[in-house]
Amino acid sequence: HRVHTSHVKQIMEEAVTKKFVHEDSSHIIALCSSIEVCLSHLLKRRTAGFLRSDKIAALFTKIGKVNTTASEICRKVQEQQESLQRQGSSAARAPQPLSVQAIKHIWVRTALFDKVLDKIVQYIVDNASKYYEKEALMHDAVFGPILAALLVGPCALEYTKLKTLDHFWTDPSANELVQRHRIHGAHRGQEVSPGRRPALGIRKRQSSGSMSEDKCAASAREYVESLHQNSRVHLLYGKNNVLVQPKKDMEVLRGYLSLHQTAETLTLKWTPNQLINGTLGECDLEKSIYWDYALTVPLRQIVCIHCHQRLDCGGTLVLVSQDGIQRPPLHFPPGGHLLAFLSCLETGLMPRGQLEPPLWSQKGKVSAIQDVEYGSSAVNGIPLKMLCQNMKRQIVSRAFYGWLAYCRHLSTVRTHLSALVNHNTIPPDKPCEASGGLSKDVWSKYQKDCKNYKELELLRLVYYGGVEHEIRKEVWPFLLGHYKFGMDKKDMIDEKITARYQQVMREWKACEVIVKQREKEMQSAIFAKLSSGSSIDSHVLRLIHRDSTISNEPDAGGHNTSCEGESTPTLTTVVTPAMLAPDERPLVEFDSPDSGLPSSRNYSVASGHSQIMSSIDDGQSMEEDTTPTGVMEEQGRRDSLSEDKLCSQFHKSGQLFYQCAFEQIELLDTVALNLHRIDKDVQRCDRNYYFFTTSNLEKLRNIMCSYVWEHLEIGYVQGMCDLLAPLMVILDDECLAYSCFTQLMKRMSQNFPTGGAMDTHFANMRSLIQILDSELFELMHQNGDYTHFYFCYRWFLLDFKRELLYEDVFAVWEVIWVAPRISSKHFVLFIALALVEVYRDIILDNNMDFTDIIKFFNEMAERHDMQHILQIARELVHKVQTLIENK
Repeated sequence: HRVHTSHVKQIMEEAVTKKFVHEDSSHIIALCSSIEVCLSHLLKRRTAGFLRSDKIAALFTKIGKVNTTASEICRKVQEQQESLQRQGSSAARAPQPLSVQAIKHIWVRTALFDKVLDKIVQYIVDNASKYYEKEALMHDAVFGPILAALLVGPCALEYTKLKTLDHFWTDPSANELVQRHRIHGAHRGQEVSPGRRPALGIRKRQSSGSMSEDKCAASAREYVESLHQNSRVHLLYGKNNVLVQPKKDMEVLRGYLSLHQTAETLTLKWTPNQLINGTLGECDLEKSIYWDYALTVPLRQIVCIHCHQRLDCGGTLVLVSQDGIQRPPLHFPPGGHLLAFLSCLETGLMPRGQLEPPLWSQKGKVSAIQDVEYGSSAVNGIPLKMLCQNMKRQIVSRAFYGWLAYCRHLSTVRTHLSALVNHNTIPPDKPCEASGGLSKDVWSKYQKDCKNYKELELLRLVYYGGVEHEIRKEVWPFLLGHYKFGMDKKDMIDEKITARYQQVMREWKACEVIVKQREKEMQSAIFAKLSSGSSIDSHVLRLIHRDSTISNEPDAGGHNTSCEGESTPTLTTVVTPAMLAPDERPLVEFDSPDSGLPSSRNYSVASGHSQIMSSIDDGQSMEEDTTPTGVMEEQGRRDSLSEDKLCSQFHKSGQLFYQCAFEQIELLDTVALNLHRIDKDVQRCDRNYYFFTTSNLEKLRNIMCSYVWEHLEIGYVQGMCDLLAPLMVILDDECLAYSCFTQLMKRMSQNFPTGGAMDTHFANMRSLIQILDSELFELMHQNGDYTHFYFCYRWFLLDFKRELLYEDVFAVWEVIWVAPRISSKHFVLFIALALVEVYRDIILDNNMDFTDIIKFFNEMAERHDMQHILQIARELVHKVQTLIENK
């Protein structure tokens, strides 16, 4: 009664303050759970059905045959269950619209949200004799009517599925999830194995008690409280004074045995009485070893249960796990407690009612080996010796197949993961001499004499400790391959690189002038159309016609040069790197008025045609001075033949002009598109970082345009500015940053759409996490199957640049650059896996789907402890190397 009153009070208070209640509120879940306990208490067997797993479903179904309100609830629940089954059987598994708790309490929740639960409970109270035993709570003359009256208030409220003001709890932010994990994860993080708890030092609090002692006490209290019934876990069975002998040379300990059921798991716990009774004193710290004897056994790990029942004692239960190892025997006190436990266990294992391999017989009874009084030699007519031999064979068979599965697992690891790491195993922890990384002193010694340190030794220092910030500008060009280790200072001359960069700058700037002129003329054409009211299509087509160098305008001399009435095609040429040999590229700006080079307007076929005609005219003038007058008719015939020959030559060359025109227009369009994308991204690149002033953004644009000009087949892709920005911050030199960026893009360009590395990253991530963390992989597979790892796309595309602070980006990139020589060419995979593993408990506890995990990591951007993540990444590399070596 008090429990129901408390839940109802909390729900009503929430409704008054917020005007509504969320359907996934913890108060709703707790109320539904307590109502189900009351409704299922001492339900008659014929009401629940023989061995029926869901008593609430049986009760509602039976009432629905005679009550129209309950019949409508049965129809709605059946529709929801069919919908869930269709989603579960579909190939593309969509996220379930109902939570696990909602599915578990679907009958009571549906009636509550339809505002008829009070009516159904009142009907049950009025007809309790039909469905319940006399001692049942619902049959009680006082409790039954009170329960029905308490539900009138909740059934009058409005419930919503939308995000409400309390979604901070139902849909918490990433920061809230991390804080919860820090508060509640300390106790769980100390668990070594499911079946064993680590030692905890529990003391009575003193006046000057330490924080660690309080945490230990809190962990102990939390564990003891978990043994009781709560809103998330059902207590199926509980019995005190169950005996366990943890070790052969120890005395038997008394403890509390309990069986707990959640929506996903069934767990058996045994806790020594000394821990529950709080008998540990200040001077009894050594008794904290009782935590080592406590048992926590998930039933999914158990494949066989042996029951030994004697008439003169309570009986013994032995659990055998998948590896064939048996847990310490549980000795029940006399009085039928063993059978009661088996009955509860049978209920918890419903609807299948069996372990793997089956624990239960076809009739649903426990297949137990019962040693009858005086030790009979047969069970159900089967000799005991034969049963023991079969048991031995099963255990040996499981051990063999377990060993075989392990060998196959190692073979899979070697096949799929051997290419991801170097085969020279290195320790994950920092060596003493490498803890400081590459310091200024070490680098100074190296510069004075390259023989002081070998290249691999310097890279090892960077791998474990990074590079001291003051010398990053000097070291990064070596790490990126701009310079080679061992080069003398006299060899590190950048004049060639500077000249090359300036040359590329002139080339794309000349092209940019033409692009801007085209855009200006296009805008003028559109404006003219709007002013005149003519069709925009004709204007634009005429402009494009002219831009593609097919023109009917007069030549520079003011005359139309035609052949038999046809206009002469005019070709605007753009000189590009692809059109010139390296030694023929101009060293002056194209748009310079002093360059002497033809512009895009006057360098045309018309000018070439004028030169040809002028040369012909010059030849004719010379002949006029020396030719007699008598041969004028013959000269006229020659002029006619030369004109015909000239026109035919232009017809043949016209096809080439058309082809070149279209190729150059396509080139101009490509350049214009890339310039537009670059300008858009440069303006918004790390605007909050102090370095990127207007002048530095202009340098960023120059470098990016120069790189894209030389790699037009790739073009600009969003994200390239993110990769260039940290290089500019550290190097602060335009030419040097351009060269280093070009070196960096040799690897990173494969991650962009034109390369194929991204799909390889996703496949390798899938293999890594499936082998190294199968539990997390299973969760990803079940919750919408996001084992495609698309949430890692931005990580791999930008080398985690948007996930980290600038200072962390520098440190992570340095390790990535040197890792191929030290541990792995695919170190980015292990950083990504480390990011997931750091928050794995949060992901598992909150049952995250694809949308949840994207939202979580987006909110956690720039808040990661990267030194910790790098350490985990190094440990993961070492773990894979160890697996491959089979140590």
